[in-house]
Amino acid sequence: MKQLFTSESVTEGHPDKICDQISDAILDDLIKQDPNSRVAVECLTTTGTIFIAGEVTTKGFCDFNKIARKTLKEIGYTDPEFGLDWQDCAVWSSIHEQSENIAVGVNEGEGEFKEQGAGDQGLMFGFACNETLELMPLPITLAHKLTMKLSEVRKTKKLSWVRPDGKSQVTVEYENGKPKRVDTVVIAIQHNPKINGTDLRTQIIKNVIEPVCKKWIDKDTKFFINATGIFEVGGPEADTGLTGRKIIVDTYGGYSRHGGGAFSGKDSSKVDRSAAYMARHIAKNVVAAELAEKCEVQLAYSIGVSEPVSIMIETFETGKIPEEEIAKRIRKVFPLKPAEIIKYLDLKKPIYQKTATYGHFGRSDPDFTWEQTNKVDDLKDF
Repeated sequence: MKQLFTSESVTEGHPDKICDQISDAILDDLIKQDPNSRVAVECLTTTGTIFIAGEVTTKGFCDFNKIARKTLKEIGYTDPEFGLDWQDCAVWSSIHEQSENIAVGVNEGEGEFKEQGAGDQGLMFGFACNETLELMPLPITLAHKLTMKLSEVRKTKKLSWVRPDGKSQVTVEYENGKPKRVDTVVIAIQHNPKINGTDLRTQIIKNVIEPVCKKWIDKDTKFFINATGIFEVGGPEADTGLTGRKIIVDTYGGYSRHGGGAFSGKDSSKVDRSAAYMARHIAKNVVAAELAEKCEVQLAYSIGVSEPVSIMIETFETGKIPEEEIAKRIRKVFPLKPAEIIKYLDLKKPIYQKTATYGHFGRSDPDFTWEQTNKVDDLKDF
């Protein structure tokens, strides 16, 4: 049976990703000063403007204006023609402390339960499969590599006409559940008015698509590159951006379920982030241990309660042992209380801005501790 599956990614200059990066840059700045900072910061951007809002409880101090501008400069918004300029844009902020009603359920030794509880109720999913070396689905892996390549050719000036905003989309043809080829590649890239459509298409195929997808494309692969014919106006001038609006790009490209919680701007006491990282870590170790070819893990929590209220394992009929047995092993091998997860994954470090682009999973950065497969032997040894 043949099926087509599609995932997308966006560049670091996409309006939503601008907001994710500013939110996580603020988080990193506060964690550097006070590792126990409680942070939930959102960002919005539109033409010439950045708005920052949220809750922060910390012993440190953050210059929100300075962090926002520094982040914009690093992304490449250095010219008003791009839709936003790091020097000239307006930056507004409205920040207050975390609610005491929430803090009492999270702070160790307070509230009804004395252990550190979850910062909110919620459900989180983690996923892994053996389609790629990263143990990620192929469509989202290729989509991320394409947007990374778009940023690379812009920053190195290999393609000097490329501007910060851009998107990719990859459709993979599956046969009997296995990826066979890339059926369609979609690229939308903001550009200088001087480049014509024919040259733009030729250069994107040669310098971006072929280096990333060559193994998977064939004579029948379709390319749609700036299909409207023009993408000169981009960034916040074209679209308003918001923190947390690319949660599928951030995770598995739609290949797995999602609990609905965004990551960026949230410290690790928020299980939206920390438990989602742990769920990915568990799923990846299950697949790396060859207990299943695909594994989806759901964790669920109640605010103020340390133990998860449920754990669910789905192996999509690829498991080598029963799912009940995998779940039993997971409970014995992995720490699942919020405080334990934070300590185990070493999450009180300023590592988050770099997670805000090109996906939180399937990356080889050593700070991405949730990507380690250090529990394979423990899962097998039963």
